[in-house]
Amino acid sequence: MQEAVQKYYGETLTNSQDLQTNACCTDAALPHFVKPLLARVHAEVLARYYGCGLVLPELLEGLTILDLGCGAGRDVYVLSQLVGEKGQVIGVDMTEEQLAVARRHEKYHQTAFGYKRGNVRFLHGDIARLDELELADASVDLIVSNCVINLAPDKAAVLREAFRVLKPGGELYFSDVYSDRRIPADLMRDPVLYGECLSGALYWNDFLQLARNSGFTDPRLVDDRPVTIDNPALTEKTGNIRFYSATYRLFKLPGLELACEDHGQSVVYRGTIPHHAHAFRLDKHHFIETGRQFPVCGNTWRMLHDTRFIRHFDFYGDFDRHFGIFPGCGMGMPFAEAAAEQQQGGCC
Repeated sequence: MQEAVQKYYGETLTNSQDLQTNACCTDAALPHFVKPLLARVHAEVLARYYGCGLVLPELLEGLTILDLGCGAGRDVYVLSQLVGEKGQVIGVDMTEEQLAVARRHEKYHQTAFGYKRGNVRFLHGDIARLDELELADASVDLIVSNCVINLAPDKAAVLREAFRVLKPGGELYFSDVYSDRRIPADLMRDPVLYGECLSGALYWNDFLQLARNSGFTDPRLVDDRPVTIDNPALTEKTGNIRFYSATYRLFKLPGLELACEDHGQSVVYRGTIPHHAHAFRLDKHHFIETGRQFPVCGNTWRMLHDTRFIRHFDFYGDFDRHFGIFPGCGMGMPFAEAAAEQQQGGCC
C-alpha cells in the first residue's frame, strides 16, 4: 500500500483539485494572521497542498519543528515565517515528486521572507523510521502533521518515533482523518480510498489507545468536522462508515494521569499569547478567558505549566489534595455530531 500511496501523490494527483473527497483538503476558514503568510508561499507549492486541517499551534518563534509528511512544503513555508530566522523547520516525506517541488523553491522563500539564511530543510524518508534520518532523541520542540498519519501502514511506529524525537514538554500537534468504526480489510486494500485518506483512517478509540501506549497519556481534541464524500462510487463503497477530520494535540509530559483528576487547581490566563488577547483555547473543552479564574484538572495544569505556555499563565494550587474525577470528564466518542447522537441513544 505504501507504493500505491507514493504513486497516488507523486503521479495521479497533480494538484488539490484532483482529490475526490474533502478528507485531504480542508475548507476551514483561516485565521486573519495566516492569510498574509500564505500569500508569500509560491503558487506551485500552494497548488500541491493536500491537508485536512490547520497545523499552526501557538508560540512558535525560535522553535525547531518537524513536519511529518510535508509534501510540497506548504505548511513548512508557513511555519518557517512563524518560527523566524532563529528557528528551524524540517520536512519529511516519502514522495520524491512532492519534495522536488518543495526544494526548488527554497531560495524563493528565503528571499520572500527576508532571511539571511534559510531555516528549512527537506528529508526523504519514512515517518515511521525517523531514526534512519538521524533525527536524534529529544531533538525537536514541536511536531506537526497534516492528513498524513492515516496513510502510514504502521501508525503505532509513527507515534512512537514522534514521542522519541520530541523534547520533554514538547507536543505533537496534527490533523488527520478518523472513522466511527474500524475499516474492513477489503476497503483498506482499495488504493483510491486509501489515497483519499479514508480507508487508512483510524477508528477514533483505537487511535486514543495507540497514543497512550506510545507515551502520549492524555490526547486532547482541538477541533473536528465531518468529512463529506461527493463521489457516489466511493460513497457506495464506504456505506455507513462516518469519517471525521480532527486536530489533536499530544504532549510529551511524563506522569500525566489517565483521567482528568481534580486537585483543586486553577489558572488565570494573562492574555499575552499573540493573536489570542481575549482568550486562549487549549483544546475543544478548555476555552480560557483572559483574567478569569479557570478551574483545571491536574493534567491541564501541567500542559500549561510544564510547557512553553508557562509564562502566559498564573497558577494556583498543587497536587497535595485530590477531589476525584474532574466534573464533565467525558469518556465517549469526542466528535460533536456523533456525541450528540450518543446522548439520544442507549448505553451499554
